[in-house]
Amino acid sequence: MKGIFLATTLIFALTGTAQKIDPAKPDLSPGNFRLDSLPDSEINIPIQVNLKPLFSMAEKSVDTIFTSPKYPDEWVQEGCDVRYKYSFRRSPLKITGVGNTLTLGFTGYYKIVGSTRLCVNGTVVSPWTPACRCGFSEPERRVNVSFLSALSVQPDYKVKVFIKRNEPQPLDKCEVCFWGQDITKQVLKGLVTELDASKKELEKSYGTVDLKSKFQQVWDQLNKVYNLYGLGWLQMNPQKFRINTLAINKDRLDLSIGLSAKPMISFERPVEKSSWVPNMGSYSNKEGFSIFLDAMLNYDSLSMIMNQQIVGKEFDFKKGFVKKKFILDSCRVYGGGFDKLVIKINFSGTNTGVFYLTGKPVYDSAKRSLEVKDIEFDIKSKNILLGSADWLFDKKITKEISKYARFELGAYIDSAKTTLNQQLNRELAKGIKSMGTIQDIRLAGIYPLQQHLVIRSNCEGKLAVKVESIDFSF
Repeated sequence: MKGIFLATTLIFALTGTAQKIDPAKPDLSPGNFRLDSLPDSEINIPIQVNLKPLFSMAEKSVDTIFTSPKYPDEWVQEGCDVRYKYSFRRSPLKITGVGNTLTLGFTGYYKIVGSTRLCVNGTVVSPWTPACRCGFSEPERRVNVSFLSALSVQPDYKVKVFIKRNEPQPLDKCEVCFWGQDITKQVLKGLVTELDASKKELEKSYGTVDLKSKFQQVWDQLNKVYNLYGLGWLQMNPQKFRINTLAINKDRLDLSIGLSAKPMISFERPVEKSSWVPNMGSYSNKEGFSIFLDAMLNYDSLSMIMNQQIVGKEFDFKKGFVKKKFILDSCRVYGGGFDKLVIKINFSGTNTGVFYLTGKPVYDSAKRSLEVKDIEFDIKSKNILLGSADWLFDKKITKEISKYARFELGAYIDSAKTTLNQQLNRELAKGIKSMGTIQDIRLAGIYPLQQHLVIRSNCEGKLAVKVESIDFSF
């Protein structure tokens, strides 16, 4: 990476710009600097969530036994002439999902005991008959029970769960001995009362799940400044979250979360920002990620890197009977206005003076290299003969400087792809894995501003997350 920083500071290509600058005293007024607005980086992450842990939690939270009130000691008596009591047990839950809906169902097995007596206009005429049983010394009666739940995510990060109780579907009749009467409807009526109570409790516990605190935690992490260990400091600058898709496929939840951000890298640690997570953005059908990253490179740091590379370099020239020695003593990099950089070089040797290079950074995407195509010179010296000397403009020095001003980025880009692919394919936390690939890394622009040299890159690829287990408690 240091090589890239060095190369970018050394790259100059004249692009027909008419403005002339004084490299010793450049015009640094705001109008002479241009930085295109950083496009939003779009990160879209499809996530697969295994719902089996959630189903297991539901299995534990839904009662397995339902009974009539105060069973088996008391009877249910809705009128004067009939009384009964029952016990109802359920099978393991069967949970399926399609689209944004979940169906929670089970098979119920029940047994009932009842008796009757004769009443006239509400007046008891006879005692209760001996108790008759259904499902005690014979197979229990069966009924299918189910709930339908629909999910929706609101802009304020609340997940709304709409729960509907479907009508129980009896599979067997229950005919008691006292009339040979089918009292299945009475049993189902009692069951519906219990199911409605369960529905009400489910809505109370899970009808609205507020995820804002979870997203705020992620937002706070994205606002932190991260040390890239020798490469500078990264700040993501998040802009907005969104949920692109939400669908249930049997025992799996498929969703896609989108993030808009304006990430930046700088040599100096920036100030961390804090903010409240904004409401979710609108849905989008975008896939993969396209990240635009501005690297804010400090000129003092760039000057230090350049000095390490070029100080002490010597050039020997001969023109006719005149021999010259040119030694690079020190250099400083800074913005020159009009999208140009200035490199100020103090030199010694046969003569002493100051030598300026000015130009506009350029990247050759075909060669994947940064290079110098043309160079403008400017010499400042008290020595009039030195100031008018033409030996510094010899093609030899131009050619030699060009060698130091070219950097091949192909190997670095390929290495960066390998490193990033390793980072994209790993276990993020227990039960949570990421899978991704980098498809392209390219330089999108170089901007020599007043305080920093901004190098903008664009990285495109795909990233997915698979959640095998997660804590669903909120």
